[in-house]
Amino acid sequence: MAAKPKLSMYWASSCGGCEVSLVNINEKILDVAANFDFYFCPCLLDTKKKDIEALKDGEIAITFFNGAIRTEENEEMAHLMRKKSAVLIAFGSCSYEGCIPGLSNLHTKAAHFDSIYLNNPTVDNPLGIVPKPETTVPEGKLTIPAFYEKVKTLSQVVDVDYSIPGCPPEPKQVWNVIEAVIQGKTLPPKGSLLGAGNSTVCQECERKKEDKKITRIYRTYEIIPDVETCLLEQGLLCMGIATSDGCGALCPKVNMPCTGCYGPPVGTLDQGAKMVAALGSIIDIGEKKGLSEDELARRADLIIDSMPDYSGTFYKYSLAGSILGGRKA
Repeated sequence: MAAKPKLSMYWASSCGGCEVSLVNINEKILDVAANFDFYFCPCLLDTKKKDIEALKDGEIAITFFNGAIRTEENEEMAHLMRKKSAVLIAFGSCSYEGCIPGLSNLHTKAAHFDSIYLNNPTVDNPLGIVPKPETTVPEGKLTIPAFYEKVKTLSQVVDVDYSIPGCPPEPKQVWNVIEAVIQGKTLPPKGSLLGAGNSTVCQECERKKEDKKITRIYRTYEIIPDVETCLLEQGLLCMGIATSDGCGALCPKVNMPCTGCYGPPVGTLDQGAKMVAALGSIIDIGEKKGLSEDELARRADLIIDSMPDYSGTFYKYSLAGSILGGRKA
C-alpha cells in the first residue's frame, strides 16, 4: 500500500484559532486522516523538529503555516517548512497579513519590553531584567529565540504558494481546499488566495443598501442598528466594502460590522487605504455653500474625531503586510 502524502500544520505567532478552524471541519477530519499522513502539528502531535529536518526536501505534500513571524524561531521554522514542503500555504490572517500581532509594529521592541517587563503595575522586577537571546548561568549558557523589532508576514520571509485568509479561516473554506487536493483538482495559479472570492463582503451581505451618506460614526455600543439596513449607512464602521468575500458575511448577519479579517479584496494593495478612500466619498458634513474653510474643516474633524483607533480599525488585520507596515523608526 502506497504511503499517504504528508500533511503538516505549524503554529508561529498566533492565538491557536487556526488549529480550531481545522478541527471545525468536524467529521471531515476523518477524510483528512484517510487521505493524508498528518505528520506535524505541534499542538496535536509530538513530532520533533529533528524529524522534520530528516525528511527529504519537498517530502511534506502540504503545510498549513499559521501565525506571523515575531521571533527568530518563527522565521527558522518558516524556512524549514518551506524547504520540506511541496506546497506551503499561509493559513489565516496572522500568516497572510500579520493580523493582531502586526499591530505591535506601531511600537518598538524596546517599548514592548518596557511595558511588559519593566514599567508594569503587575510586574515586580527590581533588577530590570529583560529577555536576552543568550544568558550565562553557573550551569552553562541559556538561549531563547530573539524577539524581532517588527512582525513580518510569512511571505516576507519565504516563498509562499497560496494564502487562505480569515481570522480564523472559515472551516467550509478550509475543507474546500483540502477536498480539491484529495480529488486531484488543479489548483489555481501560484500566489492565489484560496477559500476566498473575487469580490467583497458587501456582495455577500443581504442587508439593504441605498445611498451611502453618513453624518457621524457610532461605536457598536452606542446604537442598536436596524437589522436590515447596511451597517455602514447607519454610521457603524463596517469594513465589508474593503474586505474580500468568502466568509459569508457572518458578522453583519448577527448585526455586527465586519472588521476586515479576510483582508483586502483581490486587486487591492492596501485594505486600510481602500476603506479610508471609501469613507472619504460617503462622509456628509451637511450644507457647504457659504461656509468658510475653517468651518468646513471643523465639521469634517467632528466626524473624523468620532472614529475610534484609526490603525486598530483600518489595519486591525493587515498592518504588517500593508504599504505602511507600521512604525518606520
